[in-house]
Formats: sequence, C-alpha cells, structure tokens
Amino acid sequence: MAGFFDQFYLGFQVAFTAANVFYCFMGVFIGTLIGVLPGIGPVGTISLLLPITYGINPTSAVILLAGIYYGAQYGGSTTSILVNIPGEAASVVTCLDGYQMARQGRAGPALGIAAFASFIAGTVGIVLVMFLSQPLSGIALKFGPPEYFSLMVLALTILVYLSHGSILKAILMGCLGICLSLIGMDIVTGHLRFTFGIAELEDGVGLIPIVMGLFGVSEVLTNLQESQEFEIFKGKVKGILPNLKDWADSAGAIVRGTFLGFFLGILPGGGAIIASFMSYAVEKRVAKDPGKFGRGAIEGVAGPEAANNAASEGAFIPLFVLGIPANAIMALLLGALMIHGLQPGPLLIKEHPEIFWGTIVSMYLGNVMLIILNLPLIGVWIKLLRTPYWILFPLVLFFCAIGSYSINNSIFDILIMVFFGLGGYFFRKFQYEPAPLIMAFILGPMLEKSLRQSFLMSHGDFSIFFTRSISAGCLILSVLIALSAVFLSKYRRVIPLR
Repeated sequence: MAGFFDQFYLGFQVAFTAANVFYCFMGVFIGTLIGVLPGIGPVGTISLLLPITYGINPTSAVILLAGIYYGAQYGGSTTSILVNIPGEAASVVTCLDGYQMARQGRAGPALGIAAFASFIAGTVGIVLVMFLSQPLSGIALKFGPPEYFSLMVLALTILVYLSHGSILKAILMGCLGICLSLIGMDIVTGHLRFTFGIAELEDGVGLIPIVMGLFGVSEVLTNLQESQEFEIFKGKVKGILPNLKDWADSAGAIVRGTFLGFFLGILPGGGAIIASFMSYAVEKRVAKDPGKFGRGAIEGVAGPEAANNAASEGAFIPLFVLGIPANAIMALLLGALMIHGLQPGPLLIKEHPEIFWGTIVSMYLGNVMLIILNLPLIGVWIKLLRTPYWILFPLVLFFCAIGSYSINNSIFDILIMVFFGLGGYFFRKFQYEPAPLIMAFILGPMLEKSLRQSFLMSHGDFSIFFTRSISAGCLILSVLIALSAVFLSKYRRVIPLR
C-alpha cells in the first residue's frame, strides 16, 4: 500500500507542474469546444493535434490528448440539450430527453445534471482505473507473443461484433487496415512490400495523413453535402443547479450509469456510445413510469451522461495495461505513444510510472476544470454554436493539410490525406465505418510481430496458440463472438428507444 501512495504522490508531482497543468487545461478546453460544435468529433480533433505532440514530452502529450477525449463527453451534452443535435456521437441519447427538458423551460437543470453526472462518473472512473490497473498489470506480465496475438485477434473480433452497421463491411474495413499496415519494409527480412516502386512508401503509410483524411477531410465533405441548419434553443437558460427532486430522481441513474459505463468502456470496441445507449435502456427498464422517457425525464439525461464519461475513463485500462486500444480514440493515443518510442502495456506502468500516474492525476484536475468550464460558461458555448460553417470548415481543412505536411515536410503526405479524405467520404456514403480500419492499421504491425515471434518460439507449430491457456481462451472467445455475430446478423432488427 505504501508503494501505491508513493506512485500516487509521483502522479501529483508530474501532473501539477506548470506545463502539464497548461496542457491539461488546453485538452479539456478544446475537448469541450469540439464537443459543443456539431459535426466535429474528438477523433478528428486528436488527429489534427497529433503532429504538435511531437515537440513535447510523452506525458504532456498523453495528458493533452486524454483531456480532449473526456472533455468532449462533457461538451457534447450542451449541443444535445440546446440544439437537439449531438455535438459528439456519445451524446446522441441525451437529445431524447435533454431537448424536451429545454423546451419545457428546464434547460438549466438539464445542463446542470449533465455536468454533475459527468463529474461524478468521471471521478469514480478515475478511482477505479487507479485501483484496477496495478493488479491487472501483474496478470498482463504473464503475456507472451502467443497471448498478445490471441488478445489482438479478440480485440478486432469484438470491434467487428460491436460495429453499428454491417458486420461484413466492418470485416472488410479491418482487413483493409491490416493490408495498409503491411506496406513498407518487412520487419524480419527487410524486403520492401506493396510499395509499387514509390520511394515515399518504403517507410510505410503514415498514421497522421490517414486519420486526418478519414476523420477530418471526410467530415467536412459529408457536412457540406448535408448542409444542415440547426435551430438553437432561444429560451433563457436559468436555474442551472438541479433541485432536491432532480437529485433524487437522478441519483440511481448516475450510480448505474457510472458502473455500467466504466466496465463497458474497458471492452475493446465498446466505449462511450454503447455505454450511453445501454444506460438509457436500463433506466427505461427500471423506471416505474417508462412512458415519461422521451418527454423530458431527467434520468434520461443523467444516466447516459454518467455512462459515457465513465466509459471514457475505463477505456484507459486496456490501453495502459495491455497495450490494446478499446476504441478508435484510444488507438490514436496508442499511436501517439508509439511515435514517442513507448510501447503501452504492463511494462509501461513499471518502466514509465510518470506517464501512467501523471495522466491519472491529471484526470482529477481535468474533471474539476470541466465543471468550471461547463457551468459558468454556458452562455459562451451557446454563442459558439452560432459559428458559421463557412468559417469553421476551411479552418479544419487548413489544419489537416498543415498537420499532414509537418510530419515529414512532404507533399506526398498531403496527397495521402486527400486520397483517404475522398475515400472516407465514400466510406461514409456507403456506410463503411472507418474505426475498424484505423484500429486494424495500428494493431497490424503488433499482430504480425507477435504472430512471427510465436512461430519462432514453436518452430512453426500452430498449436502454441492452443496449448497456452490464456491464448486458447482468447481464441475460443473470438470464435464464439464471431459465430454469435453471424447468427445475430440474420435476426438483427432496429429497436426504437422511444
């Protein structure tokens, strides 16, 4: 226990340096901002900001990017409640009852309970990450190449299973991501693969141009095509602090949403979106009067907001403990750490405790900052909602181009960005999700490396994956999940939330 408090104290020393406090504030501020503005998500924003993290130390980089992630969960509720348009995908469910509360003159309590539920769930989630990561990292130290290969197969299988659209399309996107990860020099033989004689591809395709194209450029193209006009709630926002009845109605929803969201956030492919939908379904199920949902039930705001914030904290466990990203945003954080020459996993906590504990403590600080940013500055966020897209979108494209070019000072990277931007637009148009591609692209080299190491250990004997209990368990679970996905795809139907 003494060692635990020593490491926690180390986290305070790291997080409360002037530089890291600044990066934490910038992260949660930018996260709140992009959560408030419809059409811009945390994935695209983190993609835009990845290049600037090259010039700062890894701890500050993770603190900044993590702040954007959980900060966006806070900001997304503001747009959902006031505009009936989710500023962030995980806030879709908040629209159902949040906007109805605003129309009934209760926009203040809706915004207030969303902020407080987010703060409570985020704080509890941080505590759970802090206490669960250490014992889990001890188990993870038993992992060898066969276990890592099987675990990554399981992660990709779960990702496909939890895809929102066609399972076949998700599989195809995952395969495309793995194929892209193979471009460049073979990690064992040193031979060039799939470069087609293009010198710029000898080091592989860069992560930054791909994600900026898929999530930045394609987002702009998609929004330009839709050209939606959002009606902003015109009423005066007052009475932000929820009353005693609001707290009584919301307390159970916050507790259930917190724990449900946290454990769903740990699952690869899960995360804030699924957690918020599951929380809403649970609250509707346990309610004495389910008919009030969709008509301004405060539980329908509190539960999902608690769930999506707790899920954003829980997603850090598989990243730090196993080196496996639970969702596309965690995949980008994994990429950021690898760019700095670090390999997330159990050895990261042991060899670089300042990164793990500094990030954990910065989340405490970030949650306090978010309460300050979200409650007193509601009026500022409402004004930002009126930012015209003819100003916003050119700026996004400009930063995408600068970010892609600045990595290698190469025009070729901008061409890659444009290529994947157009590709991302058509992926969205034909309902192919880009997240499986990104996760498979990042996991591809590790998947290949652990597979080859396993075969070297076993002299080419494939049975090594089944004679080791952890590896066999992961593969069997992957097969069961894949079979259930095929079975459910035949009987899948849309169940309306209201």
